[in-house]
Amino acid sequence: MYREILVPTDGSDPARAAIDHAVTLAGLCDARVHGLFVTDSGTADKIEGKYPQPADQLESVGQEAITELERVATSEGVETTVHIAGGTAHEEIVQYADENDIDVIVMGTRGRQGVDRYLLGSVTERVVRTADQAVLTVDESTPAHPAD
Repeated sequence: MYREILVPTDGSDPARAAIDHAVTLAGLCDARVHGLFVTDSGTADKIEGKYPQPADQLESVGQEAITELERVATSEGVETTVHIAGGTAHEEIVQYADENDIDVIVMGTRGRQGVDRYLLGSVTERVVRTADQAVLTVDESTPAHPAD
């Protein structure tokens, strides 16, 4: 079914939920998980207050996020490959998926409802609209394992 699974991560709780889902799916399908962090300079100013590092150290935030993905995948015996890219997040994600024969992209969502869902754009929404691959969106509160 799926052989190559991409999970973009930014170290957030929704991204961690997506990692759990991607690793579980990879284990079921004997697939490889690709971890991707994009040092999106356009969002660096917006996330400045969310991370202890200043925007110019965003790559270290990415390394931490990628390391977490590798830790989770390794603990489940899932093969990984990771990459840190620079550019516009949704464009880099779609480009990576195209260039690496990705079958499915697994992304976290904050689960916004009502007006917020329509007024606030997101990287996940843009990837859903522009990717040729299937995109599995995961709310951070959804358990990754069926028995959970």
